Amino acid sequence: MEKELFDYVAERVEVLATNDTSTQITKDAAAAWKAAVAADAGDEAVKAATDKLLDVLEGRPTTIDGVIAFAEGPAKQLMGEEVAAAMLAEQLKRKEAGAKYCNCPSCTAASELLAKFGRIEL
Repeated sequence: MEKELFDYVAERVEVLATNDTSTQITKDAAAAWKAAVAADAGDEAVKAATDKLLDVLEGRPTTIDGVIAFAEGPAKQLMGEEVAAAMLAEQLKRKEAGAKYCNCPSCTAASELLAKFGRIEL
């Protein structure tokens, strides 16, 4: 894997591994990628580790419709009416502009990786 692409993946893996918005499954997959690359940084090993990571990430980024549904429902109770209303307005605006996925750090990193490797379109 070229250094520029490796660095791109590594930066997003770090977000996935450490961000509070990542699920434990995502954090574990990111940690596994880091461990695999640390053990063997050869092209084939990095490609295999990246493919495994992408397999885990597929279907994980929350869709914009999922975020909107959250803002319309559970967010009201979890975050309060005002915060939920602001979230909903922002996400509706993003959807109108063509956004397909949640814009939290973890979903952004995951969707960028999946798009970079041709698994989804942004």
